Amino acid sequence: MTPILEAQNVKKHFPTGGGLFQKKGLVKAVDGVSLSITPGETFAIVGESGCGKSTLARLLMRLLDPTSGDVVFDGKQVTAAKGVALSALRRDMQFIFQDPFSSLNPRMTVGKLVGEPLEVHAPELSKIDRRAKVADLLAKVGLRPEHADRYAHEFSGGQRQRIGIARALASGPRLIIGDEPVSALDVSVQAQVVNLLGDLGRDLGLTLVLIAHDLAVIRHMSDRVAVMYLGKIVEQGTTDDVFEQPRHPYTRALLDAIPDLDDQSGASRARIEGEMPSPSAPPPGCAFHTRCPHATALCREAVPQPVETPNGHMTACHHWQDIPAAPRQTTPRSKSPATLARLALYRQATRGGADHPRRIPNP
Repeated sequence: MTPILEAQNVKKHFPTGGGLFQKKGLVKAVDGVSLSITPGETFAIVGESGCGKSTLARLLMRLLDPTSGDVVFDGKQVTAAKGVALSALRRDMQFIFQDPFSSLNPRMTVGKLVGEPLEVHAPELSKIDRRAKVADLLAKVGLRPEHADRYAHEFSGGQRQRIGIARALASGPRLIIGDEPVSALDVSVQAQVVNLLGDLGRDLGLTLVLIAHDLAVIRHMSDRVAVMYLGKIVEQGTTDDVFEQPRHPYTRALLDAIPDLDDQSGASRARIEGEMPSPSAPPPGCAFHTRCPHATALCREAVPQPVETPNGHMTACHHWQDIPAAPRQTTPRSKSPATLARLALYRQATRGGADHPRRIPNP
C-alpha cells in the first residue's frame, strides 16, 4: 500500500550558545528519523520525555522546518510547500496539542474556535451552514450544539480536548497528529478521549499519528509503534510484536516499567540506570550504551544500523539477537466468584461491541 506520510532521514538541530562566554553547540532533537505510515492506520511514537518525539510531530506537520531530510504527504513534499500548496496540505493534516486549554483562544467562543477552519478552508459556506456544521462537529465529539456559545474556560479538561478534536476535524482532514493528547487529563477522562479518537479514526477513515509516553494507551489504540531514544528510532514494528517480543534493551526496559500487581518479586524486570544523555552532547556509538546492561566495546564505538526482519520489525541494536528474552515471572492472583462476576458485567458494559477490539474501558 502506498504510504500517506513518509519521513526520510529527517533531522532537526537547534543551535545553542554563541554568547560572549558561551561555546556554540547543537541540540540534536531529531537526528535522522525515517518512517512510513499507511492510510487508515494508527501509528504511535513513544519514548521518555526529551527523546524528541514532540519535535518530530511538529516536523511532520511542518510547524517546524527540518535542518535536513524530507517529509512527504500523499506524494507531495511537505518541507518544500509554500502558499496555496501549504494551505492545502494543512487542510488535509491537522494537529491536536497536548494542553487543551493553552491551545484554545480564551477570547473566542467554541463556535468561533471550531468554525474558524471552515472560514479558511470552506469559504463558500454561508453563516447558517457553517453554524450547522459546527453543531455537527460538536455532536461527533460528544458535545451539545448550545456549547457553541460558551468559552473554553467554562469546560472541563476533557471537554476542552474534545473541542480541540472538533476543531481539528473541521477542515475534513485525512491525517491527524496528536501530541500526547490525553497526558494532561485525568485517568478516567483519558479513557473517554482515547475511545473517541479510536471511534473517529474508524468511522471517518482517518490516519492517526499519536505521540505518547503512556504505553497502556498505545497498547490499546495503535496498529504500529516506533520507539524513540535521543532523537533516533531504535525499534519499530506492529504493536503486538513490539509489546510481546521487544528486541531492543530500551524497549524492554520501558515495557518492564509498567506496574504489574501480579509481579511479586520484580526480579525479572529490565531496569534503566542513570539519566538520558544530553542531546547537545550525545555519546559516541550507540546512544543507549551509557545505560544499557548489555553494552560492549562495539556499542561504545559504532552506531548500530537498523536491521529489519521480513515481517517489518526493525531494531537498531548490535546485540539484539544475542540478548535472551526475560519474560516476567508472575503469580496469578485468586479472585472470588463474586469478583469475577462483577468483572464480567463491567467488561460487558464497557466493551463497546465486537467491532472495538482495542477499546479501553471508561473507568
